[in-house]
Amino acid sequence: MIFYTLQKVGQLIMGYSILHIEENGLKIVLLNDDKSGTRAAVLPQMGALLHGFSVQLADGPINVVDHYSSWKEAEEKIDKTFKSARLSPFTCRVAEGKYIFKGREYQFNKKFTDGSAIHGLLYNKPFQIISSAADMDSASLTMQYDYKKDDPGYPFQYRSEITYTLSAENLLEIRTRISNLSDGPIPIADGWHPYFILGGQLDDWLMHFNAEALVRFDDKLIPTGELETFDEFKEPRRIGPAFLDNCFLLDISSGLPACELFNPENKIKISFYPESSYPYLQIYTPEGRRSIAIENMSAAPDCFNNNMGLLLLEPGNSQSFTVFYQLTIV
Repeated sequence: MIFYTLQKVGQLIMGYSILHIEENGLKIVLLNDDKSGTRAAVLPQMGALLHGFSVQLADGPINVVDHYSSWKEAEEKIDKTFKSARLSPFTCRVAEGKYIFKGREYQFNKKFTDGSAIHGLLYNKPFQIISSAADMDSASLTMQYDYKKDDPGYPFQYRSEITYTLSAENLLEIRTRISNLSDGPIPIADGWHPYFILGGQLDDWLMHFNAEALVRFDDKLIPTGELETFDEFKEPRRIGPAFLDNCFLLDISSGLPACELFNPENKIKISFYPESSYPYLQIYTPEGRRSIAIENMSAAPDCFNNNMGLLLLEPGNSQSFTVFYQLTIV
């Protein structure tokens, strides 16, 4: 199904459109800027994840989001690689997969190979499309999933509603609204786990981000409770051989991008503008050195135990979390 903008006599007014396609078993929703060719691709049936964000270069489009090539690959690998995964109701890890809330201990069934619960419970859930719209100024898609006590480690009910909006100047807004459907307060955190590819090797890209502090980890990637000064990427610098698997507390007061990646070879830059609802940034440089995970998060890893950024959401209340991605060709 395609939604087009208004049309004058004999002339199409270029605006935005929405296209539903299927490739290799993946049911993809495309948000298109019909004039520039920029598009965002979303997979509602796989955690409402971001499947692609592409911009037109002289020799064709380039997609800056590392993604799954087929539905089979997504099903088999989402719980191992977590590309673009939703991080909900917790971010990153919960130590030993257990925590205490209101005097009671809870333990997750789903655990990673290191014994931690990891990356939440919604990364592979089928989201339902509840609305979509395209006009002269933007294209947007809203999806929803109601969590209903699927895991005994989280016996609470809540709704996750996600809206993607593509607008002028290659700006993609991702807004999540969490609503408490339980009878009592619930602990909650939110975030995303996308991997970005700008072409070539990660080592040759430039990066900078505005960190107030680095969250110190133990050898199991669990915060120790200590913060330390970190200013290595305050100014744009070549990533080089640096290995990162760290969480940072951001300074987002300036209104400038909280983080930027730039490939000097093809001149592609992606800028990250999280709102105050996402004060933490997790950065991971995986093996292969062709991508990097830039994870905007509302709370630190293991927040169910250390309370760093943990939100207690009262029954009937909602909370929104928003980040903007912008692609530019410098």
